[in-house]
Amino acid sequence: MTDRQGRTFRFGVFLFNTDQLDLRRDGRSIRLQRQPAQVLALLLARAGQVVTRDELRRAVWGEDTFVDFDRGLNFCVAQIRAALGDDAANARYLRTIPKRGYEFICPAELLPSVATAQEEPSTPRGVARDWLSRLRPNRTAALAAAALTVLAVAGGVMNARKAQSAPLIVAVARFDNETGDPGFTRFSDYLTDTVVEQLTATAGARFEVVGNAAILRTSRNQRDLSAIAATLHANYVVLGQVQRDSGRVRVLGHLIRLPDQTHVKVARIDDAGLQTLAETSDVATRITQVLAPRVTAVSRVPASR
Repeated sequence: MTDRQGRTFRFGVFLFNTDQLDLRRDGRSIRLQRQPAQVLALLLARAGQVVTRDELRRAVWGEDTFVDFDRGLNFCVAQIRAALGDDAANARYLRTIPKRGYEFICPAELLPSVATAQEEPSTPRGVARDWLSRLRPNRTAALAAAALTVLAVAGGVMNARKAQSAPLIVAVARFDNETGDPGFTRFSDYLTDTVVEQLTATAGARFEVVGNAAILRTSRNQRDLSAIAATLHANYVVLGQVQRDSGRVRVLGHLIRLPDQTHVKVARIDDAGLQTLAETSDVATRITQVLAPRVTAVSRVPASR
């Protein structure tokens, strides 16, 4: 990478470019949303040092941002750990310093800049022009037409392969608190973030997860599934409801295919325990187990660009 393209760090089996916010493993790009990637860039730049939560807030969210910062940072750290295959209980890359911040503990090497300019073709242009000028006009036209045909076919094949290799994207909208009790809003938000985290951990190479985009945090009456498909290039969206009936809590998780908005699967959990974060995490696990297997490339319908 050149200096213009930012700095590239190598740690373990990963490469990360701080300007492009590009994380790679064995040459394969690993999707990280912008804010988690910005957090990773700062932690890498300060590898071996504790970066406080306040420093991360100022660098990534800005001086005046306080609302939902803790939840946002926790989400970013969960996304980073999922991308690196790290475990908070047995950290290899990112260590939590309770009540202070985080430390990137894996040795990180800053790679030297390398030239990226492509070499000039070995055949002089003058020689090529002279060779073409000796061809008869009709033969030149035939060759040109054949070349264009080959290029068109090759381009079509490349585009088809690119479309086939493009990862499926699953967007997770904020779970709606329909209980009428504001006290459940905290658990609904935590449930949303935990579903995002667990879907990401389950996805492997089958699909990618988007969960912290502003368009996904809108209320139900303002939610636009067509806009989610077009803006996030999402192939699926998860919609959630937290309800209460006769004192019992019910959670519904809907998997919707985009852009045609086909209802693929619903996870229904009656008597859902949402009184503690541990119970909420268990509900998220059950939702993930039902919905994740139904995210398949077979039923993929490309989103509008």
